[in-house]
Amino acid sequence: MSAPMCATMRTWRRRWRQAWRQLGLPAPPAAVLRDLLQRYRAPHRHYHTLQHLDECFAALDRLAGVAAHPGEIALALWFHDAVYDVHRHDNEARSAALASGCLRTAGAADEVVRRVHALVMATQSHAPDGDPDRAVLLDVDLAILAAPPARFAQYERQVRAEYAHVAEADYRAARRRVLDGFLARPRIYHTAWFFAAYEASARANLGR
Repeated sequence: MSAPMCATMRTWRRRWRQAWRQLGLPAPPAAVLRDLLQRYRAPHRHYHTLQHLDECFAALDRLAGVAAHPGEIALALWFHDAVYDVHRHDNEARSAALASGCLRTAGAADEVVRRVHALVMATQSHAPDGDPDRAVLLDVDLAILAAPPARFAQYERQVRAEYAHVAEADYRAARRRVLDGFLARPRIYHTAWFFAAYEASARANLGR
């Protein structure tokens, strides 16, 4: 079963409108938001759900004032898992394309479209490449790694459920490679605040 929606519909609408206000653009028709929310509610999702999106926005609130383009980061968050199919390898590209199309329809400048597209694509490699806004987005997306142990254990169960079709031994080997990859990095979090507050907790969770 997919994770429950944590925020209320009123909160989702407020966050959606705020992102577009920060961009200086009119919010798209309500059907666009409804479609996005339905995507995150899809029954095949267990971790990449509205619970994850809600946790991302809560983490983003902790980095208020750090971002150069907060509206672009918020919109990238909305779309970063809009397409999620564990059988495909182009989820980020398809999600970025959805974000780009939505921005162009709303009349966004080409440079805004390019930056948001790049932000969504950055969630594929989780490498900030020296861009402060990418560092914010990626730290927010990986905030779950520093969650309290009970929530981290739930996250691991949720990810396993999304890959229920994979044999246990194969899943364990692949999952170990992913988590070891994060542990091997010089730092998991790239913003100063997240590194100071959460790096040790994330490494403890990954080590367990």
